[in-house]
Amino acid sequence: MDAPTDRARIIFGNNVGEKAYADASKAKARFVHKFGDDSDATYHLVARDVPVVGERLGVRGLALAEEGAEPLAFDEEESPVVVGNIRMGFGHYRISMAIASAAHALGHTPYWFDLASFSESTVSKVIAHQNDLYSLGSRLSQRVGAFDRLYWEPLNSEGFRQLTYNAGDQKTMELGKPLFADLPKDVPYVATHAWPAQAAVHAGLTHVVNAIPDNWPMALHLAEGAIHAVQTPSAFLGYHQLRGMDKKRQLKPMPLSAIRQCGHYIDHELVSNIERDCAARRNRLLGGGPVRWLLSVGGAGAQQELFAAIVAHLLPYVQTKQAVLLVNVGDHKDVWEALEHDVPSLASMAQRHFNDFDEVARMADQALDGDLEGVHAFCDDDIFAAVYSSNLLMRCCDVLATKPSEFSFYPVPKLMIHRVGGHEAWGAIRAAEVGDGTYEIDDTNEVLAMIDAFQYDRELVASMCDNIERANKIGIYNGAYEVVRLAVEGA
Repeated sequence: MDAPTDRARIIFGNNVGEKAYADASKAKARFVHKFGDDSDATYHLVARDVPVVGERLGVRGLALAEEGAEPLAFDEEESPVVVGNIRMGFGHYRISMAIASAAHALGHTPYWFDLASFSESTVSKVIAHQNDLYSLGSRLSQRVGAFDRLYWEPLNSEGFRQLTYNAGDQKTMELGKPLFADLPKDVPYVATHAWPAQAAVHAGLTHVVNAIPDNWPMALHLAEGAIHAVQTPSAFLGYHQLRGMDKKRQLKPMPLSAIRQCGHYIDHELVSNIERDCAARRNRLLGGGPVRWLLSVGGAGAQQELFAAIVAHLLPYVQTKQAVLLVNVGDHKDVWEALEHDVPSLASMAQRHFNDFDEVARMADQALDGDLEGVHAFCDDDIFAAVYSSNLLMRCCDVLATKPSEFSFYPVPKLMIHRVGGHEAWGAIRAAEVGDGTYEIDDTNEVLAMIDAFQYDRELVASMCDNIERANKIGIYNGAYEVVRLAVEGA
């Protein structure tokens, strides 16, 4: 019999029950059977340079050391902060970059610790398997209405919400402990997904902050033993109360000592330039310049038809120099090729910026104060360049067209299109209430009508800039700094 402190059995004082615990143990056993058991292994880590963002954000990456290498030893003078993450879509990587940027700005050396990147380890194989399933579900949800309505939406809004789901994850993430052997127990550690947070707690780390991405309370994101950071007041109340995480009983709340409302997780480069970038947007928009649209297509490649409709609708505005179109497809070249197929005139109009991050950075810097026209496509095989390109382009765009994912919280005017998964809905609600984005729009014709409204009434976008500046004055976008401080202070 496991000890009563087993984190898969009792969660914030709430017993999950024998059946749920047995199911969680069986799920772990299935993963062990499929991917092996390395619980007795000892993995040593080494610090390496990180491509693209390493120099910009001062980030170093943690990777497996060669056999016989000395265990990793941090230099305390560099004041390390470990950013535990996974790649699941682009969102958790983007939040990790925001945390690393804030840590660097506060004088720390951030270390990138991607639990999905250690291909020899059992837990990395589990995460990769789960990511493949989630990406498949996201794509199917946009193509098969019945699948979305009957399975994907309920799973993302209610299935992941249940306490029993957390029990399964907690048990499985016990498999992550071997990767933490070299990390000092008291190293400041920020996780941008619950799995690296849970694994860190299982490994005995004491300064763990679990940076929760979603505005909709879900037990999926719980990592008891960590400090839970949230971005909004509604998320604070919902997570504190463990709202709706058991349909049959009122759960004991999360202790106030385990949760903090921090604000939106935003990169230092974006926060520190809010006033400058909003002023530039007003000058362009109200001065008669073209509206600059940024479309950032997620890693799952979902919503292909909707993005094609948006691109086709914007091209006439581009041809008359009333709009500029920037399309970042991340590291999914096939998504761009599909857009070219669906919008025949796109290929001849687009200037491609593929696999040349330095050129993308130069273009984005020039566009901050200079002119920009036409259609520009961005794609990079390197995941860091793929994700961070949108961060650079956000500063020089006027409107970001996006689903209500992690982008919901960014300080840029946003057109919120239909979500991929029910948990994203409250991100759009937050943006609409702060006033830096629209409400979620799930009808294609209404999306296109909103584009027309932004094109013809530039004050709509300018007013969002006003709201961004007001929100910035009360610290709404300071969440990444606060999360880093929590990890360093350990309380």
